[in-house]
Amino acid sequence: MSARSGAADLDLTGSVPAPAAAGTDPATDPQRVLAHTDADVPAAVEGELAASLAERRLDAAAVALEVDEAVEVLERFVLGSGKRIRPTFAWWGWRGAGGDPEQAAAVLRAVSALELLQACALVHDDYIDASATRRGRPTVHVEFAARHREQGWTGDAERFGAAAAILLGDLALAWADDMLQSSGLDAAALARAGEPWRAMRTEVLCGQYLDVLAQARADTTTASAMRVNRFKTAAYTVERPLHIGAALAGADTALTDAYRRFGADIGIAFQLRDDMLGVFGDPDVTGKPAGDDLREGKRTLLVALALERAGERGDATSAQVVTDALGDPALDDAGVDRVRHVLVDLGATDAVEDRIATLTTSALDALHEADVTEPAAAMLADLAVRATRRRR
Repeated sequence: MSARSGAADLDLTGSVPAPAAAGTDPATDPQRVLAHTDADVPAAVEGELAASLAERRLDAAAVALEVDEAVEVLERFVLGSGKRIRPTFAWWGWRGAGGDPEQAAAVLRAVSALELLQACALVHDDYIDASATRRGRPTVHVEFAARHREQGWTGDAERFGAAAAILLGDLALAWADDMLQSSGLDAAALARAGEPWRAMRTEVLCGQYLDVLAQARADTTTASAMRVNRFKTAAYTVERPLHIGAALAGADTALTDAYRRFGADIGIAFQLRDDMLGVFGDPDVTGKPAGDDLREGKRTLLVALALERAGERGDATSAQVVTDALGDPALDDAGVDRVRHVLVDLGATDAVEDRIATLTTSALDALHEADVTEPAAAMLADLAVRATRRRR
């Protein structure tokens, strides 16, 4: 098995062709579901999410029309955007563990639920970070604050926007659990998947708190940055989705452990690439303003390494450029450029790139040593490379 170099952007479309139509509905025939999903996991996930959200909107509309109008914003947030990286890793983890093709439809619905968990995390994270845009659109709390002002409602528009975002994020989390439980999996598979699912929810929320705490304490140590990376991102982006896929297939301990080693390394490398894009990314590609991570005061490994190296050199001027930029909402493009220059000059960018490369190699080694069936083995290796070389 060898990793194939992928496109610069993270395109998670599979390379396994679906067979020609044979007059059977893919939604009801296991082999067709398998082939359809293998060919394009994100598209298959999108279909499951659309169907699930349409059903849940009926529940919301039964409460009140105003609730349905709010849920429409969540539906728009979830559908039509995003890389679907978590269900993609979960699907190929299940396939690589020799999952029963007869369970393909239920597994697809189960792993698609990961996108609703992701929606919860993003909606809440955008509010916590005071982000104005996400994927080139206003964030949920910003959109509801604007709606409050446009309608001339009473009270504070920003507080209303925050309340709406918190509640819709909570709703997405509840619906993620509902989608998993109603996926059609048998009781044994649900029980097996329950362990990593519960662990994942705890890890991502605790990781988010550690991130907030690091910013409040102005903790710029590398140890703190890596701890946040491990739990806020790596665990629920790659490691636990693979673990869930393995559990759904009834994989043995050896394969599960290999998946988790692979997933932890790729998950951290994925976050380190995200950190690089948060400072050096092209806004037209990332959908977020350049330098937003600096304005939000994110204590990333990139920042931690820069300050560590500035201290070793006794370079107080460079350290001041970085610390002054952190958490400055008025940081302009010239200020971002100054920080970029310092990060490069101190060797922090090269150090992060080295870590990404080392983690990717370590992850691929773990995958090569595991008993992963094809075509999943090649797909996972390819996904690992693309996830860590992406431009958005």
